[in-house]
Amino acid sequence: QFFVFCHGLLQLSQLLVSGYLKSSISTIERRYGLSSQTSGLLASFNEVGNTLLIVFISYFGSRVHRPRFIGCGAILVSLAGFLMSLPHFITGPYEYDQSVASMFSNTTDLCQPGVPGSRGNLSDAGCTPYAARENHEVLLVMFIAQALLGIGGVPIQPFGISYIDDFASERNSPLYLGILFSVTVIGPGVAFMLGSAMLRFYVDIDKVAGDDVQLTNKDPRWVGAWWLGFLVAASLVAISAVPYFFFPREMPKEVGERDFPVVLLRNLRHPVFLLVVLAQVNLSAMVAGLATFMGKFLERQFSLTASLANMIIGAVNIPGAMVGIVVGGAILKRFQMSLRQCSAMCVLGMFLCLLVAFPLLFLGCPTQKVAGVIYSESSEFEHYALECNLQCNCPEKAYNPICGSNNIEYISPCSAGCRVVNIDADNSVLNYTHCSCISENGFAGFAKPGTCGTGCSHLFLPFVVLSCLAGILASVSHTPSFMLILRSIQPEDKSFAVGIQFMLLRVLAWMPGPVLYGSAIDTTCILWEKKCDRKAACRYYNNNLFRQR
Repeated sequence: QFFVFCHGLLQLSQLLVSGYLKSSISTIERRYGLSSQTSGLLASFNEVGNTLLIVFISYFGSRVHRPRFIGCGAILVSLAGFLMSLPHFITGPYEYDQSVASMFSNTTDLCQPGVPGSRGNLSDAGCTPYAARENHEVLLVMFIAQALLGIGGVPIQPFGISYIDDFASERNSPLYLGILFSVTVIGPGVAFMLGSAMLRFYVDIDKVAGDDVQLTNKDPRWVGAWWLGFLVAASLVAISAVPYFFFPREMPKEVGERDFPVVLLRNLRHPVFLLVVLAQVNLSAMVAGLATFMGKFLERQFSLTASLANMIIGAVNIPGAMVGIVVGGAILKRFQMSLRQCSAMCVLGMFLCLLVAFPLLFLGCPTQKVAGVIYSESSEFEHYALECNLQCNCPEKAYNPICGSNNIEYISPCSAGCRVVNIDADNSVLNYTHCSCISENGFAGFAKPGTCGTGCSHLFLPFVVLSCLAGILASVSHTPSFMLILRSIQPEDKSFAVGIQFMLLRVLAWMPGPVLYGSAIDTTCILWEKKCDRKAACRYYNNNLFRQR
């Protein structure tokens, strides 16, 4: 029971490292100018290191000192966590376009007639070869860290599961595994809560005095302290690795030697095993994609801050899934279900989940009106200059959204033709006035800093309730589907079968899932940020397409 406790703790902190990346993905995209396809690849890259090794490791599972192996893996995971935060310390401070001249730059993004069009703005300054190299280094470090994270995670799950299943009684084993699996689901929940807490701090909290930060966390240019969470999570993993070096090997020797290829084929030819695993693959691919981009979706669809979106996922969606898993396990134990009843329960859960999730296709709003980013019928998007700001010589790449009094959003004060900025006592922007593009009753209008938002808040609650319900129903089938696998194969193949199962899940679901989702999301982008003439992060999405795809 102490081993189950320790293993729960380790899995929790391991998932904290991998789950935390998913919670800060939209922030890292914005900070380093990544497309969703790239960030999806980054999020799933830990599966690469994992897949290469998992089958062999679980095959040798019965021959090695399992607890010690788990401990070594955990130390690698902790290293990976510290590596993930490294880019923050090797790159300069975060730069963004500003309306108020500051110690960083004296250029502003107001409308200044008579200033020649070549006026310097921040986005172009970062185009030196050094800046481009810095960006490659950041990606390289993160991809290496993710690969290490995967390699370190290899022994943790299969060895832990088989160690427990070998020693627990037949009757208690489902209970212990149920406890472990529910922890596996709390992990990402805690990770999203951690993300929610950390992203409230400004990214350069360690490099810049608080007074110099002119952004609030509601600003679309805001970047939170994404690196802090990795330091916290990595330290936790390091601590929970310690007890493993003191557990005994204490294994009754398994009967008979066996052959790697024979066992592999024996399991792959098993129809129940194969069908259940393929079903789990389909479900997991969806979960992997959703987990990575659900926060981003909520931010865009309902105009939430990154911090609040993480809070909702961590406090509502993931606990919902946990409830489902526990309920599924409890029903199994209570009714001692046969394998046929297990599969019926899985089918029912999935069917109800589909019914509940169907309305989610329609719960959302179109993108707010953005001047100069028009939506033309052929679904091609074009960016045109408004007549009213021609004399302003706006820098092409400025991004500092403001919301006009006419409820249309403008990409920057300059593109709205605003000439005056009003600042309140603590150096933050109150509003912009004398804006030639915003006309009200024939007079030049004014604008507030920040985006107009999608005006979708009334649909937010129904969306959260339905998605949570769908999650509960889908995860009821989690434990019964595992029991279908564990009880339908030969007992001595257990450790190996779980290894094959996790490998298939990784190769067919967890690796491609986030990349496919990211690519689909990229196809709905209306306006890309440009960095050194390459596409960087997306500024605006077509929200309806984003939701449907």
